[in-house]
Amino acid sequence: MTVTPTPRRAPRRAPSSRWAAAVLAVVALLAPVTIGSPAMGAAAATTPSPTPSATPSGETTFTLSPVGSGIVRPGDALTVSVTLDNDTSAELPATPVTLSLGATPLADRAALAAWLAGDGAGPLVPVGSTTLVAVAPGEAETTGVMVAATDPVLAGRLPGVYPLVATYDGPDGLLSSTSAMIVPDPAAAESPLGVVVPITAAARTTGLLTTDELAALTAPEGALTSALDAVDGTTAILAIDPAIPAAIRVLGTAAPASATDWLERLLALPNSRFALQFGDADVVAQLQAGLPRPAKPTSLRYAMLSSTFAAPSPSPTPTPTATTDPSRPTYPSLDELLYIGPERTAVFWPGDGTATAATVATLGGITVEDQRSLTLLPSTSTTAGAAGATVTAHHTAAEADVLVYDAAVSRALQQASVLDDSALRGAELTVATAYLAFAQRDAGGAALLVSLGRETERSRVAMGATLLAATQAPGVVSAALNALEQSPAGVAEVSDGVTDPQRSAAASTLFSEEEGLGRFATILDDPSLLTGPERTAILQLLGVGWLRDSAAWATAVADHRVQTTATLSSVGLLPVPDIQQIGPNADIPVWVRNDLPFEVNVVLHASPDDLRLDIERSTPVRARQNSNTRVLIPVNAQIGSGEVQVSLELSSPTFQPVGQAQVALVTVRADWERYGIIALGTIVAGLLVIGVIRTLRRRRARNSGRTVATDAPPTDGDDPEARAPHSEDAL
Repeated sequence: MTVTPTPRRAPRRAPSSRWAAAVLAVVALLAPVTIGSPAMGAAAATTPSPTPSATPSGETTFTLSPVGSGIVRPGDALTVSVTLDNDTSAELPATPVTLSLGATPLADRAALAAWLAGDGAGPLVPVGSTTLVAVAPGEAETTGVMVAATDPVLAGRLPGVYPLVATYDGPDGLLSSTSAMIVPDPAAAESPLGVVVPITAAARTTGLLTTDELAALTAPEGALTSALDAVDGTTAILAIDPAIPAAIRVLGTAAPASATDWLERLLALPNSRFALQFGDADVVAQLQAGLPRPAKPTSLRYAMLSSTFAAPSPSPTPTPTATTDPSRPTYPSLDELLYIGPERTAVFWPGDGTATAATVATLGGITVEDQRSLTLLPSTSTTAGAAGATVTAHHTAAEADVLVYDAAVSRALQQASVLDDSALRGAELTVATAYLAFAQRDAGGAALLVSLGRETERSRVAMGATLLAATQAPGVVSAALNALEQSPAGVAEVSDGVTDPQRSAAASTLFSEEEGLGRFATILDDPSLLTGPERTAILQLLGVGWLRDSAAWATAVADHRVQTTATLSSVGLLPVPDIQQIGPNADIPVWVRNDLPFEVNVVLHASPDDLRLDIERSTPVRARQNSNTRVLIPVNAQIGSGEVQVSLELSSPTFQPVGQAQVALVTVRADWERYGIIALGTIVAGLLVIGVIRTLRRRRARNSGRTVATDAPPTDGDDPEARAPHSEDAL
């Protein structure tokens, strides 16, 4: 595969009708072909190689693709296809194409890489030609070239990887697309080959797939179904995101039938497997954020409904000491929800090229259930692989046990696995097979490892064809995970990984804010209803799938932080209006706002700034979900008058602050007025009593005087003057 003068772009699939015509051309050995050597025929297509744009409004892509992954054994014909994809606004005229083959094999992987990049590779011999018909704007045309097995150009070829190129004279000069022809070495020692196939979903921002998403992914043509179809019957090593089976299990009886069938089928597969981090979370970002080891989900109870989980069957002989309610449903444990089948535990797979020696060393120190960890790395993460050399599967690096997968082979396999057009897919499979031929030769019988890459949208045909090409490549035999792990280990040096400081900083911020949310969640009867979805959402946001689109990832993280802030402010106090404290006893009405879908337990604290108010300092509150709850705080006015500010705050039962504090302004009428009125009334009442007593005494005294006068001796008459002398005499 070669890079032509125009920038390379992803090849567009040719129309199926035109590809069908090309296949018929191969089968019928169409002869509108001019051969540079005796017998030639038609062929099929596939090696992406861009060409200059025919017009300023677009570009074309010219692809050479050997059939059968470019493998030509003694007695086989060489069959290729060439495809011209016209993405311009003008028609491309009929184009003569020449196929040329190198006379000697390429020396090593470095020579192969240089050749595919467009550098020369020694003398080439024209072995065939054809003519591509005119290509209309927005269309693609494919035709084939075949070099017969009896052609002398193929006779006596030694084992090796030979340079192969297709050229045509375009509007901007001679353009080419490079590939290779592989002649296997039957005498080479076979190498065990493991192929890792991730079972993952697309990058997301929420913790679990929804019912509708699961139904679509596990439908007959869904991506998850296609993945199982492709690996079924192979020895592929499955790298499974445990968030997928967990999303199915939390739905209980409400899970789509296709999803439960898919899960049963996954568990029944005999393939060796390991679990990725939940959501395929990036372990490098987590460790660089300060975590001692990669994080795990804390709870998935938030996603389970009691109506979808049956109550336990009653025991025929119930014990009188049973403390559980037999009418309540039983929920699966977290381990049961995350179960992926018999697995090799403690396996970590950082994103390609992100792991550093420190990362590998930290991961290597982790054990799970007394099993030492195993870390997967691309060969380019080792110093030998970064220089282009072959790196076998099993190594010890940074005092850790690692499995190394061939980066060049894996990259080509990943690109092939997403191409539905077999003509274009064949180009990538040829590249993978060529690199694998060198790896198998260099390994000398040692185990090798490759990966299909973390793709989430692949058809069963493309994925299956890619797996088949890898596992049936010359000189390799399929191997399971345990066979690779038990193979002899070499010693590798981890090269410096390329890490994103912004990603590590964002991860640190997310986990820090999670701690704050955990403190806030103590207002719930079950704090996991908030902390559970927060942890799973963070792990999904750290998914390796986001590495492809840093801009979208930054937006997703920012949106999540906004949601976290909204959650932290979802419970609080409404503003309190000014209050006139007229009577000695009153209540301050306060409203507690709760925007959460759960009831919360908070404590309302009130603190006056003056002793003129005697107020209830702490009031427990049970606030209803999605509503405002009214709380009355009893207040007693003391002696004095004026304005008193009452500070109102909410906290959780564990004394964690909740929401923003509010201040109530209370105007107090002094209590001494009441006491003064009482005192004045007492004085008045006392004076009245005294007056009454004096009046009574006077009357009594008066009445007593009249009695003395009545008892005196009789006088001579009633005339006062007649009594007067008598009075004087009496004196």
